[in-house]
Amino acid sequence: MSIDFLQYAAKGNAFINAVAEDLHVPRDQAARITRAVFHALRNRLSMEESFQLLAQLPMALKAVYVDGWRPSTEFVRIRHIDDFLDEIRTEDGGLAGYDFGNDQRALKAVSAVFQTLHDFISEGGFEGLIHTLPESYQTWMKPFLQKHGISGSSL
Repeated sequence: MSIDFLQYAAKGNAFINAVAEDLHVPRDQAARITRAVFHALRNRLSMEESFQLLAQLPMALKAVYVDGWRPSTEFVRIRHIDDFLDEIRTEDGGLAGYDFGNDQRALKAVSAVFQTLHDFISEGGFEGLIHTLPESYQTWMKPFLQKHGISGSSL
């Protein structure tokens, strides 16, 4: 069996391109946004939840997710959307103001990543991921979730 790295790259590029198109931003900015969201998410998911998500990600996105990861059995569940946005901004570092701006822009960026994730992982996997997020975020995504028949805990 041969390994087709071009195929892996193509799927990763398709994901980043979809985020860039949704947000109307350059690819490099979409890649940073995706990376920051993935890293904040992995910090707030249990090891089992992270592995379930990783199992469904295209190979190139698995690399983005685990880059620099120091897995721990201790994690802090996402309770408030503000905490999650703070975590994302921390993960983005010096360009957080440019990439995420105010909370409204940050929520739009995070939603673009999640909406693209919806197209890349199974329906059950996506629904499970949504249920790990704070109710306030589920409320924010309510139109998207309803459109795709996904029930959030606060809907």
